[in-house]
Amino acid sequence: MQGRGQSFPQDCPGGHPGMSTEAGIDVQRQLESLIQDFRTGDPPMPVIVLHAEDPADDDRVTELVDELREGQQRHGTRLAVAPTEPQPGDHLDPTARAARLLRDLGDSRKWGDRSAAYRPYSFPRLGLVRALQEATDDPEMREHWPTSPAGTPDGNAQREQAQIHLLRILARQRWRPRRPPRRQILLTDVQQFLPMGVLGAFTALLTRPEWYVAVLAGVGLMILLAVLNHVPGRAPLFLWLRRESRWFLTTTFLQSAARRQSTSVRLLRPVRSWGAIAARAYDVAEAMREGGPFPLQLYVLALFEDLRDNHRRGSWDLRGFKRTRPPVLFLRRAGRENGGIELIRAVSDVRSRRSELDPLLIVAGVAADDAALLDRGADGDPPADRAQSPSRLSRRRQRLRDWYDEWAGNLRADQSPSRTNALPWVLRIPLPREELVQLRETEWRCVRARHRPPLVRVVWSAHSLLLVLVLAVTTGVVHSRELHRTYCSAGLLTANRDTERRPAPGDGTECVGIATGDVRFGAYLRGGTDEEARRLRDLEKLVHAENAEVLRDHSEAYVTVVYAGPLSSSPVESSLVKGAEELAGVYLAQRVVNENYTVKLRVLLANGGADMGHQRVTADAIARYADRDPTVVGVVGFGRDLESSSDVTDRLHAAGLPIVSGTNSATYLPKDFSNWFSLAAPDEHQAEALGLIAEQLRTPGKDSYALVLARDTEKSQDRYTGEQAFYGGEMLKQKGFRLLPERRYRVANGKPELRLHAENICSGEQVPSVIYFAGRVEDIGSLMTQLGTEVDCADKDISILTGDDLSKARFSGTGGRDGVTPRITLYHAALAELEEAASRTTFYEDAAHHLPWLEGRKVTYDDAEFSSGQTALSHDATRALHWAASLGDAPQSRTATWVNLRGVELDGMATGKIDFTHTPPYRERRDHSIVLKRVRRTPDGVSETTVLCSRPAGTTEELTAEKCSIRGRAPGG
Repeated sequence: MQGRGQSFPQDCPGGHPGMSTEAGIDVQRQLESLIQDFRTGDPPMPVIVLHAEDPADDDRVTELVDELREGQQRHGTRLAVAPTEPQPGDHLDPTARAARLLRDLGDSRKWGDRSAAYRPYSFPRLGLVRALQEATDDPEMREHWPTSPAGTPDGNAQREQAQIHLLRILARQRWRPRRPPRRQILLTDVQQFLPMGVLGAFTALLTRPEWYVAVLAGVGLMILLAVLNHVPGRAPLFLWLRRESRWFLTTTFLQSAARRQSTSVRLLRPVRSWGAIAARAYDVAEAMREGGPFPLQLYVLALFEDLRDNHRRGSWDLRGFKRTRPPVLFLRRAGRENGGIELIRAVSDVRSRRSELDPLLIVAGVAADDAALLDRGADGDPPADRAQSPSRLSRRRQRLRDWYDEWAGNLRADQSPSRTNALPWVLRIPLPREELVQLRETEWRCVRARHRPPLVRVVWSAHSLLLVLVLAVTTGVVHSRELHRTYCSAGLLTANRDTERRPAPGDGTECVGIATGDVRFGAYLRGGTDEEARRLRDLEKLVHAENAEVLRDHSEAYVTVVYAGPLSSSPVESSLVKGAEELAGVYLAQRVVNENYTVKLRVLLANGGADMGHQRVTADAIARYADRDPTVVGVVGFGRDLESSSDVTDRLHAAGLPIVSGTNSATYLPKDFSNWFSLAAPDEHQAEALGLIAEQLRTPGKDSYALVLARDTEKSQDRYTGEQAFYGGEMLKQKGFRLLPERRYRVANGKPELRLHAENICSGEQVPSVIYFAGRVEDIGSLMTQLGTEVDCADKDISILTGDDLSKARFSGTGGRDGVTPRITLYHAALAELEEAASRTTFYEDAAHHLPWLEGRKVTYDDAEFSSGQTALSHDATRALHWAASLGDAPQSRTATWVNLRGVELDGMATGKIDFTHTPPYRERRDHSIVLKRVRRTPDGVSETTVLCSRPAGTTEELTAEKCSIRGRAPGG
């Protein structure tokens, strides 16, 4: 062709000179029309055979095929050119030459990857067939093929040995062609093991590790599998799960080859699947060794299946929507000698046999004398009943589209052997000489191709995936940071939502909620003394160890009780004493129960925060957890009376959970809620008992002044001091005191502001002889200091009455640091009468045996460890709840436990007898344990405590002024 490369038509892409003949223009237009149909559907793809009517024009047909190839390459079509040139020293038969034409097409580089719009093709099925062919033709196999007839003992033994040797050769080749592209091996490994690596990473995420642990788990699993996959002499891992293996075992095309043994594959049966693959491989190898058309047709089928898979629209990457142009295979000069004619025959035969559409479009140039070889008879004579060739019609009046439509319409019937003698999938286009004449250069034309990328390539592409991954990672990092800020135990994607981080008083955060999984409140402690923190951590470990033993050895006979208390501290509320002492009692009860009862006790810990400031959050967490765990039968604790106490009790009431509190003295809770049980004497009863002291402090016949000094709770959740102030004031009125205006002191940064109040109290016209202190134990020291330094109070005797919170104080007479100033006497109530009950309980022996810090010591009721009564009360509350939950030596439901609590009557407890039998719902108990104590300074400067009177739990005998006389009592008793 003359003049190429001089001037190009404006519509030719990339400098392509265009089609130089009328035949080329029309064929190119038909190809583009067919390709446009492929964008929206699955049209049948013919083998377009171009041949001249005159043998003298054969070279022009070859040039036309080259122009078509160049034009399609410029349009971005994936195309391959089969090497039809004669090979030196080639003595193969035409069928073998045709198979050789296809063998190299399994290399994706043959399909123009560099100019492709989407990622390279993959040919795993074609590669498997080639690997099997190479193993069959391996020189080592020649002496191993069976020579005895099949079915005989020798034949069967030889066949078995041949199969073993064939599999050994295939394993050495990794079941792939001997020299596959290195990129293809790497891509295959990544595609095979990437999902498993991702699965391993997500599995690691379930344990909520650090992000790098999950990444290392996924990458490490991939590397391990890749290394094991390339062990020399071994078949690849998960061979039976490869897509080519599944096709190899399931295609019906190979059923005729598998003559001796049926094959099947199961996902979870690797040994059986391996046996199926081995049997099928040997059967196919024997069939390939016999030669004939079978190897060629198997190559063709594998190529079709790979191309169909490469254009599957329903794939995960939607590659069928991205690859909008079908692949094209060009045969420049197909002849009998180079195997081209046999290849075309095999293509038509396989398509007719399979009746499945594949995307491959084949364009072949054939010599005019060889065109007749495409008839099934191969005798060179045209079929008698063939319709008149379209070449006889005017080229300008009859377009190739009519030829294609006629071919496609007759395709179904033409596949019947009795209908026609021609190959049904071949569209033969004879080209007359006048249409092969080269046009003037100005008349050369290019057919425009649609180059706009499909929307799916933009939306579902590597760039969009990268963007999505970046957004997902960013969202995941932000989400993970939020999880770590919100929850106590969190990973990259998940968190333990039973515990949350909440603001702590003063500064920082604290972990509140119910401890499940790997959450340990001891890991979040701030403030408190080292001894307190150490003891709390030790108790938490002991409880979890006991729980593990219960779940391991008694998983069918246990109940779960939740202890809710202040298990954290802060710079403002730094004391851990209450939580540590209550938890010690709960753990002691757990050990005693698990050693002596059939129904074991599992204890879960719930932290309400410093001073129980987040007890509402904790109650919600307990209720949610109880919905998941039916073994939860009730709650012990919630020993602080706060504004949220009603909401907490109501929330657990709705969850069906009873509460047994050891130290919460709220008067209103047992009256408002039927699920509330408390061992503590209510505030109203405490004030009545302190009234026995107050009436002795009043001077008959003279005005006695009294004052209520209460903590200002306007900006806090505390309700206890308000209740104490109210009932204390009412009591003083009833006893005939003249009340001075109530005073409220503020607390700033954890310190009470009492100086001005002390000055005003002492400098007033009337100095009160009795002060009812409605405050907290941590404030009493400051009050004593302020009153002790006021000159106007130096010569006056003042008595301070207060409630049970002062029972937590450690006065100097018992080795503590708290004390009272001269001329001031402190009277306070305590919730636990331990002395009288000590002779009827094993509580102290159990404590010495099970609490590590008491081991080896002789422990008595007056030991400083138990002086506050909180350990004894929490122990008794836990024992009472367990008794109700294990009635009849069988685990009870939480509803039954709630009902059974009304029948609790336990003697020999640390505080006496725990009896709920005489307490109807919505009524307060009258048989609480209570103690009235006096603390005053001795001449030696020591604050000594004296028990004025007491009553153990389970006794309804009223205290009297005579029993609680403030005169004639010796210190300590």
